[in-house]
Amino acid sequence: MASHRPRVVVGMSGGVDSSVSAWLLKQQGHDVLGLFMKNWEDDDDDEYCSSRQDWLDAVSVADLIGIDIEAVNFSAEYKDRVFAEFLREYAAGRTPNPDVLCNAEIKFKAFLDHAVALGAEHIATGHYARVRRVGEEVQLLRGIDETKDQSYFLHRLNQDQLRRTLFPVGDLPKSEVRRIADSIGLPNARKKDSTGICFIGERPFREFLARYLPTRPGPMRGAHGELLGEHLGLAFYTLGQRKGIGLGGRRESDGQPWFVARKDVATNTLYVVQGHDHPWLQSSRLGATEASWVSGSAPAAGSRLGAKTRYRQRDSECVVLQADCAQLQLQFPRPQWAVTPGQSAVLYDGDVCLGGGIIAQAGEE
Repeated sequence: MASHRPRVVVGMSGGVDSSVSAWLLKQQGHDVLGLFMKNWEDDDDDEYCSSRQDWLDAVSVADLIGIDIEAVNFSAEYKDRVFAEFLREYAAGRTPNPDVLCNAEIKFKAFLDHAVALGAEHIATGHYARVRRVGEEVQLLRGIDETKDQSYFLHRLNQDQLRRTLFPVGDLPKSEVRRIADSIGLPNARKKDSTGICFIGERPFREFLARYLPTRPGPMRGAHGELLGEHLGLAFYTLGQRKGIGLGGRRESDGQPWFVARKDVATNTLYVVQGHDHPWLQSSRLGATEASWVSGSAPAAGSRLGAKTRYRQRDSECVVLQADCAQLQLQFPRPQWAVTPGQSAVLYDGDVCLGGGIIAQAGEE
């Protein structure tokens, strides 16, 4: 009687990380099926939309490593669950992180449901993260490669999702993933990593956003209320932004560069300040909503943990003032720079990602 080979459905994007993930799983003896997700259709012929080439790359990889691959279209789900929320957040003056919502709603919900219907015991992706079982609990850990760790984007996953998920490259540095891809002759071994909006791609962002949101010009003012110019619309700026403000040629007495510091949605006013270390860009406290905890339980008030308020930053020490299933309040001994409403505040205990919430407000004590 043939031994049971557990079926794993791998989300194959056409990139090197998911391709090596599929190869590793097959080497481990799994029954591997590739699944390519198409989630954006509005401008499929656009120069910035690479889904056709990505599909060809994924098919080429599947053929080389000897697995079947299917395509599935989640564009309706993506538009309803991710993109609509993305636009609502920008229209409200916040700066959302679509990758966080995309993982929670598409890659680990719609994709997981589809994979289970195909007989999968597990799904796998090319994320740089790890899963560890501790008794009955499943923990989400950072990837070994600190420069590529993607646990920040996965902090909304729950126990049921993590129990069914494998991250084959989470234990490897990116350099080793590239080496494996080269050694087995993958056609996408040297393909550039995608850094654009989840499933939408890399494109001029302001131009893209203007297709879906109306421009609402308004006053641009300095820290003392002085009128400096006119902005294009609050949705097109984010806190801490330096480039593209439109004041590049204007230098005041100290000659320091300008940064976006505040948005007043009620008056449609954009406030900018000079200098990276301006007080308006520093926050010692933040409040977050829509809190989600990997274990199902929030950390206790008074806990001293590490926190990220944006993806590419080192953990900063914080004290949990309040945490429950709805909200999160944090205090930082050292002020944080440009804490941005709409982004995620994610908590860590060492390598363990505990969860987090969507930043609603930030400021001083």
